[in-house]
Amino acid sequence: QVTLVESGGGLVQPGGSLRLSCAASGIIFSVYTMSWYRQAPGKQRELVAVITSGGITDYADSVKGRFTISRDNPKNTVDLQMNNLKPEDTAVYYCKGRRGGIDYWGQGTQVTVSS
Repeated sequence: QVTLVESGGGLVQPGGSLRLSCAASGIIFSVYTMSWYRQAPGKQRELVAVITSGGITDYADSVKGRFTISRDNPKNTVDLQMNNLKPEDTAVYYCKGRRGGIDYWGQGTQVTVSS
């Protein structure tokens, strides 16, 4: 059984930082492309950051320079370090694992940026 479990969300003031983590089980984690998505109320889910099995990363323009995605293959985790958070970063953040056209999603973690 494949499970992805996100953690680390919460309430933070503008300009603050949060670190999200996603723990995977039931997959050979090292061969999966891992991504973070987010969905704000009334909006479509959007890609935030991606890291390939080889460690290549890419980011949405809106988060470049502020967010960093990283993975720890021995621990089967992928993290998203979020700095200089803005109110528009408020959303539910989801972890996704992808390989061979098959996607696995976590349940999401809420991030709220507000003063």
